[in-house]
Amino acid sequence: MTRVIVIGATGHVGTYLVPALVEAGHDVVAISRGVAEPYRSHAAWRAVERLQMDREALEKAGTFGRDILALKPDIVIDMICFTMPSAEMLVNALTGHVDHFLHTGTIWTHGTAVAVPTPEEAPKHPFGDYGIAKAEIENFLLRSAHRENFPATIIHPGHIVGPGWAPLNPQGNFNTAVFSQLARGEALLLPNFGLETVHHVHAEDVARLFMAAIASRSTAIGESFHAVSDKALTLRGYAESMARWFGHQPKLDFLPYAQWAETQSEEDAKATWEHIARSPNCSMDKARRLLGFTPRHSSLDAVTEAVSWLIDKGQVEGPRETV
Repeated sequence: MTRVIVIGATGHVGTYLVPALVEAGHDVVAISRGVAEPYRSHAAWRAVERLQMDREALEKAGTFGRDILALKPDIVIDMICFTMPSAEMLVNALTGHVDHFLHTGTIWTHGTAVAVPTPEEAPKHPFGDYGIAKAEIENFLLRSAHRENFPATIIHPGHIVGPGWAPLNPQGNFNTAVFSQLARGEALLLPNFGLETVHHVHAEDVARLFMAAIASRSTAIGESFHAVSDKALTLRGYAESMARWFGHQPKLDFLPYAQWAETQSEEDAKATWEHIARSPNCSMDKARRLLGFTPRHSSLDAVTEAVSWLIDKGQVEGPRETV
């Protein structure tokens, strides 16, 4: 039985990934910092070994890599690595001792796109601390794979969506009041002409791509794969579709970003800028070609599932209608 260690196992993707690993016959160790439960219950969690490990504290002590190695993994899936020293500690400890190492990246490693949809091999010009750091980690892991035979695969999710948390909304931020506005049939104000893009992915599809990479280990090692829906959404198209889903004709207004930002909270305006400045639109052709993987959920399918959950929890107004 293959022993799989999942670091950051109770997050969005881990909620779906851990049960899938158990059902595939793996011996799973789920590591999390605290006692948080996954976003959805599943009987498979009863077969999982749950461990609490404070990664930041153990990295400061210089032991985290050795602590993971001590668990005797065959496969390590790292969902929460954000710095080069963190990546180096694990790679140095695990080199020569694991069959497969899978890292969670981000489509923000691309920065701004030149041509869309963007393939994984497109030249990357990331900006912002997060995107730059994740691109640096990707380069390190791929070098380690190609030059030192470290068995690394990188999965780059888009805007992860699913029941249990607020999805990126049609303004490009996470304010759930935007969905309530659309539910009431009110006009929604969008930045610019609403033609910037966002690219969602259902957490289940990210988990499925990890499983596909594990199943095609020899093909996946030394490669990076996008994990997004088949098509990105423009802010305008997203807003119009959600208005119709709520049973209303779309009512949209537009302002140049600087003026639009003055009508929003500082937090929402900043989040919107972070997303529309990148306007991701990524290709899934590589995962389809090399791993035989196709996402099950469109962006709108994933979002409406999440919004339905928010409605059921009283966090967004209803009623709703399916397109």
